[in-house]
Formats: sequence, structure tokens, C-alpha cells
Amino acid sequence: QVGLVESGGGSVQAGGSLNLSCKVSGNSRGRNCLGWSRQAPGKEREGVAAIYTSGAELYYADSVKGRFTISQDVAKNTVTLQMNSLKPEDTGMYYCAADYKREATMCSALRFGSWGQGTLVTVSS
Repeated sequence: QVGLVESGGGSVQAGGSLNLSCKVSGNSRGRNCLGWSRQAPGKEREGVAAIYTSGAELYYADSVKGRFTISQDVAKNTVTLQMNSLKPEDTGMYYCAADYKREATMCSALRFGSWGQGTLVTVSS
């Protein structure tokens, strides 16, 4: 069982920035694909970003490329999502995820099987 605790959400105006953090605990060994998903009100959850094998590969949804940056601190067991130039459509619950993927292409699909409780991001226009 792996524990995922997100923090850093909040309310910002469009164009602002937020930094989300996720503490990974428990049996995280072998979880080589860490990432973030989000769910806007009334919409399905979607993958946002992922990091494979401690930074060997990074993946982003087209909607956030150039604005969001995912990173991992292996020593601290944390994964962060720096979000810049936020837009109202970025509003939603953001969930941290940690999975095992047999290969990089599976991680790039930004589909995860388990998430934390989430942190709310609200971007106003």
C-alpha cells in the first residue's frame, strides 16, 4: 500500500502560479511512474503530467505543455507540479498518483490506477 498526500492547492487569478507537492510514503518501491491527474467539476479525471523512473522521462498533457513542470525529489519521496500561467480551465481537484508501468510509453499515457485525496485548485478570471 502506498500513501499519497497532496498539498499546495489554493485560489489564484488567471496568470498566477501554484506549486503542488505530493508526499509518497509506504510501499513506494517499484512505483516508477509518478504523476498528477485533475478533475474539473462535471468532467472526467484527466492525466496532466508524469515522470518516469526518477526523471528519465517527463510527459505532459497538451493542455499544460509549456506551463506546468513536474519534478521528483527521490531523497524526500516527493513529486511536485509547478503550475505557471494558470487559466480558469485549470480549475479542479488535482490528484497525485504513483504506479508501476512496465515501459515508458505506458507512463506517457497519463493513466493511473490509484490517487491521493486531492488538493483543490481554483483559478479565477
